[in-house]
Amino acid sequence: MMLLASRKRIANTVEMKLQTNQRGFTLTELITIIVIVGIISVAALPRFNNDVFQQRGAADQVKSALKFAQKAAVAKHMPVSVTVAQGATDCATTLTGLALTCTVAVLDSGADTYTFDALGQLTAPAAPATLTIGGTTITIEAETGYVH
Repeated sequence: MMLLASRKRIANTVEMKLQTNQRGFTLTELITIIVIVGIISVAALPRFNNDVFQQRGAADQVKSALKFAQKAAVAKHMPVSVTVAQGATDCATTLTGLALTCTVAVLDSGADTYTFDALGQLTAPAAPATLTIGGTTITIEAETGYVH
């Protein structure tokens, strides 16, 4: 009987020690976590600037439309033109007749109609031509019509 009572007492003591040791996080651990989260947020927040992504996306759409028009002109053996204008960003990739229309919200310079001949060379405006969209410069080479 005595042995059973002492085992119960030992079990209760061990159980009480386990319960008292479970206190959660220390203040030092919490402050460390807060500092780490703060450093990560300071480094990550500037990367979520939506304007930069939209401007780069608009420049990529215009570049793609120009490349598509050049390839379509070579494939159809006919002149194809792309009109780049200021407006809500929307670049069509389907030919309407022999023309594409590309409107861009952030067009710094280069609003014009760009025409490629059957050889894929830029005929209008005078080559080499440059456009600037949101800080990204797009150049169309004179001899080859290469868009970069």
